Amino acid sequence: MTEKFPGFRPGLAILQVGNRDDSNLYIHMKLKAAAEIGISANHIKLPNTATEADVLKCIASLNADPAVHGFIVQLPLDSDNPINTEKITNAVAPEKDVDGLSSINAGKLSRGDLGDCFIPCTPKGCMELIRQTGVQVAGKRAVVIGRSKIVGAPMHDLLLWNNATVTTCHSKTSTLAEEVGKADILVVAAGRAEMVKGEWIKPGAIVIDCGINHVPDSTKASGKRVVGDVAYNSAKEKASFITPVPGGVGPMTVAMLMQSTVESAQRFLEKFQPGKWTIQYNQLTLKMPVPR
Repeated sequence: MTEKFPGFRPGLAILQVGNRDDSNLYIHMKLKAAAEIGISANHIKLPNTATEADVLKCIASLNADPAVHGFIVQLPLDSDNPINTEKITNAVAPEKDVDGLSSINAGKLSRGDLGDCFIPCTPKGCMELIRQTGVQVAGKRAVVIGRSKIVGAPMHDLLLWNNATVTTCHSKTSTLAEEVGKADILVVAAGRAEMVKGEWIKPGAIVIDCGINHVPDSTKASGKRVVGDVAYNSAKEKASFITPVPGGVGPMTVAMLMQSTVESAQRFLEKFQPGKWTIQYNQLTLKMPVPR
């Protein structure tokens, strides 16, 4: 891209509301990754006094900025005022929605239009991790635990359109252990520390753990440690491939955000390639009376 268009840099903007510690950490990781690969990244931080109108105004500005090829709204929104998250994510222009959270991109994914939408970065990263194992997804039985719009629901769609037979489990699933035991591919995004036990895992299964949970640990200076949604030590004895927490899905999520930003910039160049179009303006004369 830079060889063909010297001086051009993909542009990424990150819009944050408030000052959550976890959001600050995630944004730092994204900005660091962008700097390492030459993406021009801009961090816009609104105070926690920001209103919904303030956030929408900022989004409108980013939608109109030709130097911004993709942008994300860091969730959750840490505001003292009520803000409709769905309204905010849907205000992002679909062609710049590199987080894939707008209803338009989600709808395209659910319909199988994978080449014409942005896919949420965590599920996209999970699919890449699964591909890296070399295991063929088509024909496999996959189980997704969790149905959030950010991970669970799009993960189901991705696996389905890659020809897996997919079951989604959630908090109301009464036969969770039984369903997990059938999975050739298991993706867990439930937000409950070590809820999936090693003895549930089908021997040889691929296990992708999207969970980030803090549990007490007196041996740590902080008094706590990070674990996933899967009991890693027992599960690794059964699984053929398993992602650790931390250091598994998280870095891949950031990598997929960078990839989507570059893809968005490429689409921008294809649409507005210099010299591609010759535009001629002709003055029109209004004819009166107007013909029927």
